[in-house]
Amino acid sequence: MANRYGEAALMAARRESSANTDPVARWESAMKTLYPTSPTARKKSSPRGAFLGLCEEGLVKGIPAGNYAASKDDKAYAVRAAALLIEGMQRWSISELWRAVANDTGKPHNSQMDIVLALWKNGLIVHKS
Repeated sequence: MANRYGEAALMAARRESSANTDPVARWESAMKTLYPTSPTARKKSSPRGAFLGLCEEGLVKGIPAGNYAASKDDKAYAVRAAALLIEGMQRWSISELWRAVANDTGKPHNSQMDIVLALWKNGLIVHKS
């Protein structure tokens, strides 16, 4: 089971609406559902940046690549994590994946890996060739 930010990514990726493929709107809708009384949790930038960064690169099934103004750092962490998962050389825990993408800087992850692993485990990461 994913944490709430991972759940938000799953909800946003799975939204069925041909009229609304905008991942920003999908993310905000999911966050309002999961955190109806916590504006602070809804505004947390790292999970949002990770999700939008994956979307921006066309790595989330059902969401076209585009310019979604994702955080460059959070996007880079998420995209690298997705690439490692796609390479499939090992099974990754959140902490192992974070150490690999952050070059083991000792900086704690801020739910970016929760986003990537939730999407990965639910078959929502696109395997680009």
